[in-house]
Amino acid sequence: MIEELKAGLTEEAREEADEKVKRTVEDILAGIKARGDAAVRELSERFDQWSPASFRLSAAEVAEALASLPDQTVKDIKFAQAQIRNFAEHQKAALQDVEVETLPGVVLGHKNIPVESVGCYVPGGRYPMVASAHMSVLTAKVAGVGRVVACTPPIDGGIPAATVTAMHLAGADEINILGGVQAVAAMALGTESIAPVDMLVGPGNAFVAEAKRQLFGHVGIDLLAGPTETLLIADETCDAEMAATDLLGQAEHGPTSPAVLVSLSRTLADAVPAEIERQLKTLETAEVAGEAWRKYGRIILVDTPEEALRVADGIASEHVQILTRDPQYFLDHLRNYGALFLGPETNVAYGDKVIGTNHTLPTKKAARYTGGLWVGKFIKTVTYQRCTEEASALIGEVCSRLCALENFAGHQAQADLRVRRYKKAG
Repeated sequence: MIEELKAGLTEEAREEADEKVKRTVEDILAGIKARGDAAVRELSERFDQWSPASFRLSAAEVAEALASLPDQTVKDIKFAQAQIRNFAEHQKAALQDVEVETLPGVVLGHKNIPVESVGCYVPGGRYPMVASAHMSVLTAKVAGVGRVVACTPPIDGGIPAATVTAMHLAGADEINILGGVQAVAAMALGTESIAPVDMLVGPGNAFVAEAKRQLFGHVGIDLLAGPTETLLIADETCDAEMAATDLLGQAEHGPTSPAVLVSLSRTLADAVPAEIERQLKTLETAEVAGEAWRKYGRIILVDTPEEALRVADGIASEHVQILTRDPQYFLDHLRNYGALFLGPETNVAYGDKVIGTNHTLPTKKAARYTGGLWVGKFIKTVTYQRCTEEASALIGEVCSRLCALENFAGHQAQADLRVRRYKKAG
């Protein structure tokens, strides 16, 4: 039996908030489309109190940011990037060009071609998301993207040195201190000072996510990233301290971040709420994490692994942690998730920051139909074909009949022309 012991906000309440964001973003994009840099500067002044002579950092400013950091911080950034680069390179190696002769004289193939230019948004705001620079800029460069533009907002009226350093070490070609909707819009639409890109990637707040949604089609995007989501599947082998720690560890992302416990143990399910309240008394981000848990936290009690599987696949969470006696069962059978963390030895924070997998992942049930950001997102798989004369005549006769079936006279004429020219007499 599946029993919900704690429920979060309704879908209707979430949709109402989304509609307000949508209208705000529409107005901002219209202003930037019409007025370019002038609108971008006004928005930066209004939202970030930031209006430098140039939003783009010079090489000297980037070097100054790098020099301002402790050696250990730079080493840690380089370590994280080495892990992410290594896994991304293995993923890229799995993408192979294909060429095959499907019939005598008919050669079909596909090529993997990197996108030419990408805009990477790295959030600041409540948290300086240094790791997002690795996940977006570095992965794009491993994929072979020629021009990578990176934007991140100022923090407390200054340049975020660690984020800029991560962007630089990851290989960004242009670094701009610019945040919010104005940043992603400037990269997508282009302004007097920022040439437009072909694709936008990276997480952000609700306004950034909505801007990417509205800009999709004009440019490509990685995915529509909403508030961070986490789901734990746990049984009696998991203790309340670990479950609560891992739930709050993702709830702190923002006050609308869902954190869900799917428990195979009533003892664990009953113990977690009190343990969460205990940890909130000392957690530095308790104000945010506590609000997220109260409004969006859920506890669902199930009797069997099969029920846990059904619940988890229905929720399709961005992050899923498996804290059970047999994590392999869920690796073998779970279908809808952004990233999976197997066993108590790993956790979502590892994936977010350093272990090597990408942390830009599908939310709002998008895990039903897509995975997260990876080198393949920056690569177009395009097809080609060629035929000998004999093969063209053979294919052309069938094509002609199929075109006639659909009343495509112009298509049929293309096929018939080849048949006349290439079919051998007799």
